[in-house]
Amino acid sequence: MRVLISGASVAGPALAYWLGRFGFAPTIVEIAPELRTGGQAVDFRGPLHMGVLTRMGVIDELRALETGGTAMRFVDERGERLMEWPAGLAGGDLEVYRGDLARVLCAAGAGHTEYLFGDSIVALTEHDDGVDVTFASGLERTFDLVVGADGVHSRVRRLAFGPEEKFVKHLGYYVAGWDVPDEWQLTSTSLLHNTPGRMMSVTGDRRHPGRAAAFAAFESPQLDYDRHDPGAMRAILRDRYAGMGWLAPRLLDHLEAAGGDFWFDQICRVDNPVWSRGRVALVGDAACGATIGGQGTGTALVSAYVLAGELAAAGGDHRAAFTSYEERIGRFARGTQKGGDTTGRFLAPRTARGIRLRNYMNNREWFLNLTFKIAAERSTGLTLPEYQPAAPGSARPRS
Repeated sequence: MRVLISGASVAGPALAYWLGRFGFAPTIVEIAPELRTGGQAVDFRGPLHMGVLTRMGVIDELRALETGGTAMRFVDERGERLMEWPAGLAGGDLEVYRGDLARVLCAAGAGHTEYLFGDSIVALTEHDDGVDVTFASGLERTFDLVVGADGVHSRVRRLAFGPEEKFVKHLGYYVAGWDVPDEWQLTSTSLLHNTPGRMMSVTGDRRHPGRAAAFAAFESPQLDYDRHDPGAMRAILRDRYAGMGWLAPRLLDHLEAAGGDFWFDQICRVDNPVWSRGRVALVGDAACGATIGGQGTGTALVSAYVLAGELAAAGGDHRAAFTSYEERIGRFARGTQKGGDTTGRFLAPRTARGIRLRNYMNNREWFLNLTFKIAAERSTGLTLPEYQPAAPGSARPRS
């Protein structure tokens, strides 16, 4: 069976890996001209996340790339410590940069995956024998199944299920990130500074001395801007952070030089009541995303494994497989997703009193332990089934 996957970040390459293992023929289309190498650190927590990475055979390679965790130190305008999350707590069981993770996952499935970079899906037409797909490049091909693994702003979801506003809820904040020179010898520490409704941070990279990452989060109602216009997004940042002291002016000075490493998005939640329609399914953030704080990376890996496994177990019967996939993973994924609902308020409390209260509570060991206990419990509420890989040379499952 030929399966087209839209998106080459995390869920897409993970799904392609497992589909290949189970005897399918995956193709990944990615709008970027090449694999994206930037992005913030992402973490994995608990035996469920780590178990999938182990089954994929990539755990040792990722261990060699891990950051070791990043301490989150909130400071005042003079740089004096106000509150801190230790690296061991903030980084979970394994923390790596998103770009490194994507590269490792793509390499793991490269032997049985076709990649189409610099292209995207513009039309889907389903019929009894498959899905006719039209690409932005003008290419036209037919696939047995199509899977959207293209994030919270999924094009596949828009084409197959309806406009984005039906499924994506703005949670009151925006976030942005870009690379900067490390002028502060930060290594594996993140410095964060608040004013009411705004946060700016800079994080060192222990594997690349001299390089750091800026990160911003600010309160805002939903904005009207072109998500494909970096200049417009940079202008929003400069406007929102005008007058902020600390290191903010120096970090903003590097916006123009960031190039393709710059990203900007709303903190939002994807509420999709169903994850499949006909021969089209969704996985990862496209199905149940939370921009930040919802354990989306770990959930994407787990969901990709289950979706591929259910397709194999059903012998390629997509109707049965898609139903089983959502029944098995839906409640778990929507539970972890809820962690993102409060991320904006934690990063950038709306008032000075809210900032003081957050710092006071997070300086209490019992509160930190409770916070991370809740996070750990969200990542363990599922038992993974065992799916059997296809035997070498065996026929692929048929629909």
